[in-house]
Amino acid sequence: MHNRARIGGALAVVLACVASGCSSDGLLWSADQTVTVSIAIVDNAQMQNAVALSAEFERENPNIELKFVQLSENEARATIAAAVSTAADDFDVVMISNYETEQWAENGWLRDLSGYIARTPGYDEADFIPSLRQSLSHDGKMYSVPFYGESSFLMYRKDLFEAAGMTMPERPTWVEVEEFAARLDSKTNGQSGICLRGKPGWGEVLAPLNTVINTFGGRWYDEQWNAQLTSPEVTRAVDFYVDLVRRYGQPGAAASGYLECATEFSQGHAAMWYDSTAAVSTLEDPATSQVVGKVGYAPAPIMYEANSGWLYTWSLGIPASSENPDAAWKFASWMTSKEYIRLVGARLGWAQVPPGSRVSTYEIPEYQTASAAYGPLTIAAMEAANPEYPTLLPVPYNGIQFLTIPEFSSLGNRVSQQISDAIAGRNDVRDALAQSQGYAAAVGDAHRR
Repeated sequence: MHNRARIGGALAVVLACVASGCSSDGLLWSADQTVTVSIAIVDNAQMQNAVALSAEFERENPNIELKFVQLSENEARATIAAAVSTAADDFDVVMISNYETEQWAENGWLRDLSGYIARTPGYDEADFIPSLRQSLSHDGKMYSVPFYGESSFLMYRKDLFEAAGMTMPERPTWVEVEEFAARLDSKTNGQSGICLRGKPGWGEVLAPLNTVINTFGGRWYDEQWNAQLTSPEVTRAVDFYVDLVRRYGQPGAAASGYLECATEFSQGHAAMWYDSTAAVSTLEDPATSQVVGKVGYAPAPIMYEANSGWLYTWSLGIPASSENPDAAWKFASWMTSKEYIRLVGARLGWAQVPPGSRVSTYEIPEYQTASAAYGPLTIAAMEAANPEYPTLLPVPYNGIQFLTIPEFSSLGNRVSQQISDAIAGRNDVRDALAQSQGYAAAVGDAHRR
């Protein structure tokens, strides 16, 4: 009876609030009550900007205190997954991606945000880039909202190319990239030909490597869920990637992830870097980069597949176990709003704006000017990415740089360790793929059953 009375009272408050129009954003705590919103985010430049600007949110919302937990990519994925899947109340807002969102929504681990979105004036769900909005939805309802979106492209030093008498093609191939890397590699001068991720993790080394596998004609599984990691196409792709980074890549490549490559390239120690389109926030920031104005941008290199760029978004979701969902939404909607984007541009510079989330961002004159070299390329890459058809041959899964299946977080991590070991010289590519084939076959068997 006590629980029924409490639920009934809460419903009465909600209904009264809706009827009177007292709150358009669903905040149900009293004005003199302070709540703490715990936020788990990935520790990279864009998220650090949000933390730096969060005092503005707290000034506008004095009854909400923010507590940030900043983690590396691999730590964030493991920590957030453990908390959300066990219904722990550790976090009120979690930074997840288009890999987790639909699966976790189906499991009932995330709150449906459609009601909050509808009650938030000016939030404009339709302004999100359609491919991202779809990837963050389940049964037509959004369960996380994009902070930024990305594809992948090739970044290169225009000054080094000019000095060497080389020109980057409009549509570079991996064969051409290897030739460029060989010519520009100068270890004695502290300059590698290219920087590529080698760090273990399904979201680290496998992100760029999977796009190489795709464009070389490889796939993880055939249509009957038979593992294909020892196929000639996959073997050729992995051989190419490992050889490229071992011969012309950065020192300590097996321990290099996104952040390490961002530092390597921005400090002028690499001639090329293939990675996320969101890297521009680091490379074009005079406060952190020594290559501002020296970087050219080209589409993701190809081999046989016409487009090889990935599609990814860091987004904000509210766990079903959150004890402060209304306050959590207040923050999540602020960090993913049009107003936040303009705040970043005005306070930190337009090159720092979270890219690839909203169509309207690319209509802001100041951003159009700042992003002339990379903005149109980012949008084109995101529009060309097709997670439903990532490879030359048919596959039973969705996803470009990851497979949208529950087992991939574990499977991808195990396979990535094998690849990282090959990059470090601790094993042979064929041995690494033979071991990986066994991991993948067990998952494929389960799907066939």
